Amino acid sequence: MEPTLRWLAQLPAPKTTPLQNVARCLLGSFMVAAGTGHLTFVRRDFQAQVPDFVPMDKDNVVLISGVVEIGLGLVLLLLKGKNRVRMGLGLAAFYAAIFPGNIHQHTHHISAFNLDTDGKRLARLFGQPVLMGVALWSTGALQALRKK
Repeated sequence: MEPTLRWLAQLPAPKTTPLQNVARCLLGSFMVAAGTGHLTFVRRDFQAQVPDFVPMDKDNVVLISGVVEIGLGLVLLLLKGKNRVRMGLGLAAFYAAIFPGNIHQHTHHISAFNLDTDGKRLARLFGQPVLMGVALWSTGALQALRKK
């Protein structure tokens, strides 16, 4: 294993509370639903979020990210122990990676997902850090990082 990633293998597997488990299941279900939306009924809205600097066809980006979101959601629902902690870290990283799409939608004044005003689009920007926090908290990743 890469020395720079060895710390991941050493993370403890904290117990999660019933509230964390409920939050994790809701987040996993949300991810599966969002991923399904990428592939079907809100595909165009997701295309509006793909920044222009992404060097791929916007529809392909949406389709690929939809499959990834479904996979992340299912894994979030099924993993246990240390793997759940790693999943929390990975999901938080995923949310950080797609954040430029939210910024793109706001800065280019693109209406999608009923975000039809600058105020609504700005408010959505604050939702991404919340999702990152829920991913870290609900999987026990925050606890594991504190113990490390």
